[in-house]
Parts: sequence; C-alpha cells; structure tokens
Amino acid sequence: MDKFNQNSMKVNENFSSCQPYFLQDDRLMNPPKLTDALLQIDKRVATLTLNRHDVRNALTGTHLIDDIIAVAEWVNRCDEVSVLIITAAGSAFSSGGNVKDMAERSGDFAGDAAEVATRYRRGIQRIPLALRQVEVPIIAAVNGPAIGAGFDLANMADIRLASSRAKFGETFLNLGLVPGDGGAWFLQRLIGYQSAFELTLSGRIINADEAKALGIVLEVVQPDHLLARAQELAGRFARQPRKALRLTKRLMQMAQRMELKDFLDLCASFQGMCHHEPEHLEAVRRLLKK
Repeated sequence: MDKFNQNSMKVNENFSSCQPYFLQDDRLMNPPKLTDALLQIDKRVATLTLNRHDVRNALTGTHLIDDIIAVAEWVNRCDEVSVLIITAAGSAFSSGGNVKDMAERSGDFAGDAAEVATRYRRGIQRIPLALRQVEVPIIAAVNGPAIGAGFDLANMADIRLASSRAKFGETFLNLGLVPGDGGAWFLQRLIGYQSAFELTLSGRIINADEAKALGIVLEVVQPDHLLARAQELAGRFARQPRKALRLTKRLMQMAQRMELKDFLDLCASFQGMCHHEPEHLEAVRRLLKK
C-alpha cells in the first residue's frame, strides 16, 4: 500500500467523520506528511483536523504549527483543492499556548526575553503569515473551546462556523501576556475596534451565541451537524470555477488595503484573465443552455 493510501486509512481510524481520499488526478498526489493533524480531501475540499486532543490541541509544545503551515503551503500548490476546512478532534478546537510549558519556562517559553521573542517569530507567528497567503477560502469549524491563540487561529479563517458547545476567549491578559500571534490585528478587523478592545482587555470567555451576535461566527449549529454544515458550505464554494474563485478571494483581501482607483485597475486585470479562461466560457455556455 502506498503512503497516500496509508494516510487515508489513518484519517479514518482517528476521526470517524472523515472519508477516504478521492484521487482525481496526479495533482492530488504528494500531500504533506503531518504529525499531529489529519488531512482529508473530497471533491476539491481539504479538511485539516487538529488531532492532539490529549492536550486540547495546544499549538505550542506540539507539531501543530508545522502541520498547519505545511497544509497552507500545499493547498496553494494543489489546483484540485478549492476550499480548506480547519477543525479539531476531541472536545476543544484549540487551547492555544501550552500553559504547563509557560509555568515551567520550558519549550517555546524557555530562555530570556530575546530568545522567547525569536521563538515566537520562528514558531507560532508563522501561522498567521501562512494562512493569510492561502489562496482558497478557509472555513473554521469550531467544535469546542477556542481560547487564546486557538481563538486567533479561528479568526484567521475567512468564515467561522461554531458548534453550540464552542466558547471563545482572547485570554492573554488573564495570564499577563499580550496577543503574541496577531490576534489584536485579526479580531478588530472582524468586529471593530471597540468590541475587540473590550474582549481583549476583559479576557472574558463568550459562548457561541454571543460570538454570533458580535459577528465572530457566521452560524451556530448543533455539534453533530457542524462538520456536515462546513462541508456543505465548502462544497458550494468548491463548485465555483476554481481559478476565478482564487482570484476573487485575493480581491476580497486586497480591497481592505487599496485605494479604489488602484483596486479597480486590479479588478480589470483579473477580469481580463478570467475572460480568457476555459472555465468562464464553459459557465457561459451552461447558462445559455438554460
């Protein structure tokens, strides 16, 4: 049995909701080899499952940082993937940093101030940089508590769906820390400065319904329906023309930081590219047939 199919079996053994890989062509070959996460691909949707529920999927003290970055980089190279879902096995989405390591000043938190700062730059801060570069839509299916850096990880996605069991907290100040992984950058762009300021400085933990009311999550669903709803939404996105889909996400992101005139110039260039893509002509022909 080849390595690709071995990985598929590993997914099914460890996370019962996952299905085997569907190999459509060679571009789906050579997925990243993951240590603490699982990867499943079905109908142009890749699902990354954080799989260290023994430590509540803590991002530090595990291999999850490397696994997340490896998948982010691979998705950009794999034209057959059009959507990425990030979820987790176990009761928690992610507890963020490993508090035991903090208490012991070990692992990522060992050494003097300069050494810790370097580990942040070479460690967890690579996640926001990598996810920000992902060319396809990212859906976070938050199955349980997303705390500290785990909350920030969810906020790096384009869309968040939450289980009714999910909880969210920007809890760094409770531990005498700042949001060291970019959380203050992402949260205020989601819900505005004032609401983000209150959540960050209070360090309070909110439930899924309040997160929806604030605009952090798009929908709250029952736990047993979370992954199915994420896959349903991802499937709808994935059925869109793949090249135009990636360009549209790029436009959505660049619109946040460009002047209108420059942005319209970019839109014109991207549109010129799309008009010459076979997927555009095929879509037009389908519409005319109706």
